[in-house]
Amino acid sequence: MKKKRGPAGFRPEVRRETVPLAPLAATVTGKLFMRHMTLRGWICLAGLAGCLFLSGAALAQDSLAEEAASQGKIPTKNLLDVMHDGGPLMYPIGLCSFILFVFVFERFIALRRGRVIPRPFVKRILEQLKEGQLDREKALQLCEDNRSPVAVVFAAAVKKWGRTSVEVEQAILDSGERVTNQLRRHLRLFSGISQVSPLLGLLGTVVGMISSFNAISASDAMGQRELLAGGIAQALLTTAAGMIVAIPALMAYLYFVGRVDGLVTEIDSLGQQLVELISADGLANRTNSSKNKSKAA
Repeated sequence: MKKKRGPAGFRPEVRRETVPLAPLAATVTGKLFMRHMTLRGWICLAGLAGCLFLSGAALAQDSLAEEAASQGKIPTKNLLDVMHDGGPLMYPIGLCSFILFVFVFERFIALRRGRVIPRPFVKRILEQLKEGQLDREKALQLCEDNRSPVAVVFAAAVKKWGRTSVEVEQAILDSGERVTNQLRRHLRLFSGISQVSPLLGLLGTVVGMISSFNAISASDAMGQRELLAGGIAQALLTTAAGMIVAIPALMAYLYFVGRVDGLVTEIDSLGQQLVELISADGLANRTNSSKNKSKAA
């Protein structure tokens, strides 16, 4: 049979839509970058971003100060001038703020729910165990390939395959304690920064006031009020800087502690479901239920 042609005797043109390769390549590259990026790499990236942010803020404040001076307005101080006026203890406080920024960024990456409790892995292993598609070796290999915190807990339970529910639960508790300590890593750093930063600020204030009173006692009678006011203003900069660093550190500590507690509670709940599937009692109940279904059929 001959194929029918159009009214003009030509085949109708078939338009093929081309997919742009640039957005597709960018998406694939971004996914590969996110998957293979380690925590040390994220820490280095956060440190670089912090340095660039501080340098950009200092340059922006310099330009604003020059513009204000050219217009006849009162010039404002930039970040470097404030740190210099606050005294030498401003530099440890600045170091605390930099460390806080880096490790807050690192904890946000490390405590993602998809990294701690990957949903596809949990759903796959629980469903395959319920359907009897996994034995001890396959389930253990699946956990070792995933390497997430919940997979570590599941692997410890799978190693007790066929034991009593008490032994499997004890393995989950022991492994869960180690995973909890790993998830709580660097949280004491936030608590320490929230406590040390105000003390550094208070120490800088005391040192600044001592130096101000020494300058007043060594000077003449004229201008003592100006010297005292200027010295106290400079000394209080360290207290303000310490509070500015301590308050976000305390908020970050409370937030991440709550996040870790929520993740640990969810891991414990999933572990209880696994106990019911791989313990001796669970295996016996599943075998009996399958026999009853076969008899009913």
